[in-house]
Amino acid sequence: MPVEIRNVREDELHAFIDAMSTAFLFRPDVARIADDVRSVWDLSRVWAGFDGDRVRGTLRTWPTELTLPGRARVPGSALTNVTVLPTHRRQGIMRGMLMASHAAARERGDVVGLLYAAEYPIYGRFGYGPACRTATWTVDALATSFHGREAAGVDFAPANEATREVIKGVFEAWRATQPGEVRRRDFGWDFDLGIREDGWDARWKGFVLIRRDGAGDADGYVRYRTEDKWERNQPRNIVKVDELVAVTDEAYDALSRFLVEMDWVATIVAERRNPVERLPWLLTNGRAARVSDEADGMWVRLFDVARALEARTYEREGSVVLDVVDAEAPGGRTRLQLDAGGGRATCRPSTRSADLTLDVAALGAAYLGGVSLRDAVTATGADEHRRGALREMDALLRTLDAPWCATFF
Repeated sequence: MPVEIRNVREDELHAFIDAMSTAFLFRPDVARIADDVRSVWDLSRVWAGFDGDRVRGTLRTWPTELTLPGRARVPGSALTNVTVLPTHRRQGIMRGMLMASHAAARERGDVVGLLYAAEYPIYGRFGYGPACRTATWTVDALATSFHGREAAGVDFAPANEATREVIKGVFEAWRATQPGEVRRRDFGWDFDLGIREDGWDARWKGFVLIRRDGAGDADGYVRYRTEDKWERNQPRNIVKVDELVAVTDEAYDALSRFLVEMDWVATIVAERRNPVERLPWLLTNGRAARVSDEADGMWVRLFDVARALEARTYEREGSVVLDVVDAEAPGGRTRLQLDAGGGRATCRPSTRSADLTLDVAALGAAYLGGVSLRDAVTATGADEHRRGALREMDALLRTLDAPWCATFF
């Protein structure tokens, strides 16, 4: 019997969660999670591959916005929970679910698709490219001090509803300025602060710090947990940063300094951070801050190439006619003329001869300005029909500040 790809009904959520957790090699409280998600998932965006009445593959999306270079935002579809049971792989189930979700995204008018790839080799085949980087920062607090003034305006806040609204406001202000960041789901803040318990993990138990400027307005926050550690009867505790968001350099500096200078703390570990941060320059010993585990972060798929290229700004001027190869586009490709100048751009269908042919996955990787297009086309290939067109398009897309997404999904 062929596998049927369709949306999941409410009474099938238990089966969906059960199949998804099985494929992820994890056994949570399935019934509880199914109950939790009934009120927060949009079932028109939850897809499964059904073999009869049994779920063999899972996929869902949620609506978001992506901040672009120049601070414009475009609607996007965030993809997650993509699995196929080990018993049913290589049968086209994932492809069927992705094609159904992509078609729905285009019908809604989503400009981009976004995801974090559990397995790197999979998603390039479906037009996604790794557009952001992520890394772990580790600071040896005993090996350094800070330049400049002491941290000011930083204080603890209770993990409650009032604090939730404050840090949501800070995040919203910050994401409007950070290329690569996305709009978050409202219910996620309750899990982040331990106001609600997540059926997948234990309730969050940590600390919240809010930084306020001279006028008393919140401009930064950090959530962190601690790990108790002693050596030779001396405290060598570890601070694990779950999130640090700062609208201003002053807020970033103050929060970072507070964490590093806390009594009893020897090490600060911050995962899923921007690989390029100002932290080492704040320290008297820049080597005390070390980057590790750098890897691909969020991937981008362009559903509407013309709208996507026109929405962002450009730091250089140029004009390139692109032939974008995309198996999901009518005829398998789209020809567009991009004209960038004065920070803005137009991108329209064109009948002119193409200057450059490239794959939509490579364009998605370079779209936010943090990846070299000349590197991104290595796997998919590119054809220059006008000498220097690849270099010109690469230069057009690149930005001074690298994109970064702090939101994992």
